[in-house]
Amino acid sequence: MTDTAANNKRIAKNTLMLYIRMFIIMAVSLYTSRIVLQALGVEDFGIYNIVGGIVILFTFINNAMVSSTQRFLNFELGRNNLIEAQKLFAASLNIYLLIVIAFIILSETIGLWFLNQFINLPPGRTDAANWVYQAAIIATAFNFIRAPYNAAIIAYERMTFYAYISIIEGVLKLCIVFLLIFFPDKLIAYAWLHSFVILLTMISYIIFCHRNFIICRHHSFSFNKDRYRSLASFSAWSLFGSIANMSGQQGVNILLNIFFGVIVNAAMGIATQVNSAINMFVSNFQMAFNPQIIKLYAAGEKEKFINLILHTSKYSYYLLFILVLPCFICCEQLLQLWLGNVPPHAVSFCRLLLIFSLIDALQGPLWIAAQANGKIRNYQLIISGLILLNIPVIYIIFSFSNIAELALVIRVILNIIISIVRTVYLNRTYEFPITKYIKNVAFCILLSSIISIIPYLIHDEFLGWEQVTITTVISLIISLSVIYNYGLNKHERSFIKTLIINKLKK
Repeated sequence: MTDTAANNKRIAKNTLMLYIRMFIIMAVSLYTSRIVLQALGVEDFGIYNIVGGIVILFTFINNAMVSSTQRFLNFELGRNNLIEAQKLFAASLNIYLLIVIAFIILSETIGLWFLNQFINLPPGRTDAANWVYQAAIIATAFNFIRAPYNAAIIAYERMTFYAYISIIEGVLKLCIVFLLIFFPDKLIAYAWLHSFVILLTMISYIIFCHRNFIICRHHSFSFNKDRYRSLASFSAWSLFGSIANMSGQQGVNILLNIFFGVIVNAAMGIATQVNSAINMFVSNFQMAFNPQIIKLYAAGEKEKFINLILHTSKYSYYLLFILVLPCFICCEQLLQLWLGNVPPHAVSFCRLLLIFSLIDALQGPLWIAAQANGKIRNYQLIISGLILLNIPVIYIIFSFSNIAELALVIRVILNIIISIVRTVYLNRTYEFPITKYIKNVAFCILLSSIISIIPYLIHDEFLGWEQVTITTVISLIISLSVIYNYGLNKHERSFIKTLIINKLKK
């Protein structure tokens, strides 16, 4: 078996495991949320969420560090440089330990003060809230320590363990709900049992990594200025990007609240939940490919590096588009089924966010490619600066217009501009073939999308779910056939045909 065939087989297996993980976790999480609400009651459930939210304010730095660790490990593993990968892992773990110390200090000072001075707690539940807060701090510290081991598992593409342990963690979180009947204060018990599950998960990650990855076995506190500077610089600029993205999202919500009130915020919250659920499908797909993109660049396999970006971009878009199309067409009916009473603006917000996510799905592999050489300062300054433009532009628009949907229209337009700028940046940094990208990816997905939206152009407001079901099936058939005939080239169609025939034979 060639290296390419082996990589493709591993990617396919990893993708399958991530999807199995996603479906099980979604089902368990939805059921757990319902049971937790029933067990704790509305008041205690609200306390748990607001107290946990205070701790989450301190954890946005975690995402930046995780992406930094994964990038550097992927790069060194792609070069087959285990010694440097081992040193990088140790340096990353040391940084995480420092972050944990800083996090605990901030949480036990500023965070604790904020909780007791500004959070409106029900009478008699202040002590319980403080116990929950302490449990949340410990759980978050465990998650910080687990993060570099999580990065190592993804870098080594061991998605089977990642999927299994995530499923076990979800099931354990469900089991602790049924143990609450044995405790007088269910809120405090739930918070500390939840922290215990996180502890078990962290220990499982550490044991697995020590047994399977040589880079995780020997920890050292030695200090190399260049290595730490590289990690810190990459993390800092990743943090800047995270802040820009968070500001772009939350800033829009604040502007909507200022100009339109909480009803529009409720509609945005519903749209965000729908969009997040659908986005899980493509994020799991891309997670299986991301390590290979960095490794191919590190190994100097430029042609394979470019081709993997092109294929992953196209397939990510198609995968999301197949799900988005029926949701887009039957958005109002689906929201009515879920909510009963659909808030104003929810349908239009959902549709606009789905369009925004399709652009993100197409550009996802290009985000990862931009990190390949480890020099992301200019990239983050340009892209994050454009993302931050959302806030002043939307503010100006709202000063002259009372159409709430314009906020997301602006976000979609800016996302298209950002996609163009990102593609040009990659062309100048990695000689990314723009013409090939437009011909083989952009043109194909645009043509497929235009032809596939025919059911939306001819549909009407349906009275029954029979018509909605028929429309969904028709949209799936049309989108799949259009993608196969117009969205894929001859070699891609041949590959899919062979794959289906082989599966049927088995």
